[in-house]
Amino acid sequence: TGGHTTEILRLLSCLSESYSPRHYIFADSDNMSEAKIRSFEQKRSETFSNSQFTLHRIPRSREVRQSWTSSVVTTLYSILYSLPLTYKLKPDLILCNGPGTCVPVCISALLLGLLGIKRAIIVYVESICRVETLSLSGKILYYFSDYFIVQWPNLKEKYPKSVYLGRIV
Repeated sequence: TGGHTTEILRLLSCLSESYSPRHYIFADSDNMSEAKIRSFEQKRSETFSNSQFTLHRIPRSREVRQSWTSSVVTTLYSILYSLPLTYKLKPDLILCNGPGTCVPVCISALLLGLLGIKRAIIVYVESICRVETLSLSGKILYYFSDYFIVQWPNLKEKYPKSVYLGRIV
């Protein structure tokens, strides 16, 4: 817990104030990420006075060491939970980096786009620790993201749709 959050906050620290409001979505059992986000946004508000953000919790789609069979059920539940939230927020952009929580949110956004309600651009950034292979979230979202960013040249060679920008976090 917290590694993906640290990476995404490093990415967000480079964004201008025009990326506002920001809506953070994380697993309902992830208290460490909430604390990190609140601290990050507190510091950000010192630079950008009109900084706006919201926090949202959804059920965790897959626990560490959870069986593949039961994770299908919990992921479906997370997708159903994410649909009304995604509909309410209607994001322009989803920036995500690998925790299983991002898969239900991205699938919900894709469904809204297919229904003609709102199309969101999905940018997936694979974790810096993924040197040789993609994470499970990456393997799923590789096919559905608008931009798929990897941080190692080996991954770019294996996954031609990806964009290699070097180390960005």
